[in-house]
Amino acid sequence: MKRRSALKSIGGAMLMPAIASAIPLADKRPVLRIAHITDVHLKNDLGAPAKFVQCLHHVQRQTPKVDLILNGGDMVFDMNKESIITIDAQWKLMHQLTKAECSLPIHYILGNHDIWWNESDKGQALYGKQYSLEQLQLSKPYYSFIKTGWKFIMLDSVHLDIDGTWYIGKLGDEQFAWLENELNQTYDMPVLVMSHIPILTATNLIEDNIVNKWVMLGGDMHTDTSKIIQLFYKHPNVKLCLSGHIHLREKLIYNHVTYICNGAVSGAWWKGNRRETAPGYGLLELYADGSFDEQYISYL
Repeated sequence: MKRRSALKSIGGAMLMPAIASAIPLADKRPVLRIAHITDVHLKNDLGAPAKFVQCLHHVQRQTPKVDLILNGGDMVFDMNKESIITIDAQWKLMHQLTKAECSLPIHYILGNHDIWWNESDKGQALYGKQYSLEQLQLSKPYYSFIKTGWKFIMLDSVHLDIDGTWYIGKLGDEQFAWLENELNQTYDMPVLVMSHIPILTATNLIEDNIVNKWVMLGGDMHTDTSKIIQLFYKHPNVKLCLSGHIHLREKLIYNHVTYICNGAVSGAWWKGNRRETAPGYGLLELYADGSFDEQYISYL
């Protein structure tokens, strides 16, 4: 028995080099540099246009150069509280400044302020997300693309609540099935997921005047967080989730996924810092092995 055990140990030892050689060495080649800008809330007031241009120029002066921009939504100030004339003007301003001042490709998702839920216009063609999708030339509010060995999954996280009075963060059954299918087809490359509303956040813990418990509103974090996290757990190639919406800078890691909520380009809606977070954007360096470096940069 001792001899048999010894032979088994020798056999195991002989196999170890073969197993180890099958594990690829980390490939830290930088393959893509990304700027994550979110919550611009652009309007022709409070110096917003000039500061937005300053942000775009700051991004384009980075060394090494940024390859593309991910825009996390809330591009205009507020489609729910303005007239259609004002909204048209805000989008026109956004297109003019972006075309004139930015030479980088930009991929967009919608934020809650980019959706027209004015009850007086319910049933019209511009109601809901259609207006902004047409402005951005998007056929759907969620989609994916592949760039230099990374897959980018762009989510639509803003939906009307059941009673139709306000928005909540979720995917819905159809989009969740789509996300599951996207991940099932993507085992061979790292994945970056972007949503407007955070999938996971702890920013509610710093609210003022908390007595003995915290309350997380459905509009502040995805209400289907547990379901999404369980899906990510099955796919260790999901490396990073980016979000905005809260206007606060936050980074947390759960299981194998890093969740980053970056501060807003507009800060506190163009009135300075949002709590301790200055107006800024995220800068990310993606590597071939699925790792990344990131930082938050104030452009003012």
